[in-house]
Amino acid sequence: MTPKAIASAKRGGTKRGGAKRAAAKGGAKAPVARRRRKARPWWVELDTEELLDVRLCDLELQVEGSALQARIERLYAELRRAGLRFKPYVWLSTDWFTPEDATGFAVPFYLAHPRLVRLEHTQMLEAEGSTLEQCMKILRHETAHALDNAYLLHKRPDWRKAFGRFSEPYRTDYEPIPTSRSFVQNLGHWYAQSHPAEDWAETFSVWLAPNSRWRKVYAGWPALKKLEILDAMMGEIGRKAPEQTTRSKEDSLPRMRTTLREYYRRKKAAYGWDGTWRYDRQLRLVFAPKSESTRRERASTFLREHRVQLRARVSALTGTHRYIVDEALDLVIQRCRELEMRLSRPRPQAKLGAAVLLTVITMSLAGGGRPRFSR
Repeated sequence: MTPKAIASAKRGGTKRGGAKRAAAKGGAKAPVARRRRKARPWWVELDTEELLDVRLCDLELQVEGSALQARIERLYAELRRAGLRFKPYVWLSTDWFTPEDATGFAVPFYLAHPRLVRLEHTQMLEAEGSTLEQCMKILRHETAHALDNAYLLHKRPDWRKAFGRFSEPYRTDYEPIPTSRSFVQNLGHWYAQSHPAEDWAETFSVWLAPNSRWRKVYAGWPALKKLEILDAMMGEIGRKAPEQTTRSKEDSLPRMRTTLREYYRRKKAAYGWDGTWRYDRQLRLVFAPKSESTRRERASTFLREHRVQLRARVSALTGTHRYIVDEALDLVIQRCRELEMRLSRPRPQAKLGAAVLLTVITMSLAGGGRPRFSR
């Protein structure tokens, strides 16, 4: 889309409102105007290709007036009910993150408009935080990081006793222990095990969630002790003023000159792979070469048919982004074409075998469990 076309779209294109101009006939005064509805963004009606050429700063998005605002207000209400004075500020950026020492946090820009949520789904196969339940979980999680910064909680002996040393190296990859009961479950993929700061944030999220019944749910778990220490800590600081406050907004959307197209190119590259194929032996355990099953259904056709179900199943099982699972699917489908693989067993067994193979490849692509959210 040319700059001239974008400028024309921003001005509203062709004039509308002839009916409004004819509201009063014969010189009579028009009736009292009703409250004006919020104008639709100029880019809403653009097709996907045109929208991708719009710069992030030109989206002119705001939290106020969006569905995201109602969710943030809901978060504030939860904090008040929990007896906490603290209220983090929120701004729009390209991802979920809480900068070091900041008492607020960033949320992804696409959550400020349903058209952009649909675009995120189209480009990345999911939009993290787009559902109410998932969004509230992440909002609580990021609030925990901002709260920690505001009150310097990680410097307290009781914080270190419960969660460990905040200064531990922050690993981009970690190997969770699924059977451990020393950690709560909130965001999935045993994220609390990635770092003491994430353990704190996940524990706070469970503590803050309405009707979480954490005493009953985690009864008998070592994680319950962490919840109890946190509960006592919140009772102590609840009505106190924060020790420090900030108003900075790192990487805020109005400063972003990148186009949506470039944003998604970089985001997809972050979920890339090294091009090495190491799974031919496992592939042959699921499917068979054409020479052995000439009249059977093509494996590539079968995988395309069940793509949506397999993607959702493996993503839920591994806790990885659906885009990574889709990358794994593309690799398997391409390899099946190259080797002319066919089904060699009943369809239900083939589907199960494909899910197992995709799980292995997906975990390899994800590097063993990449955290999605930042402190």
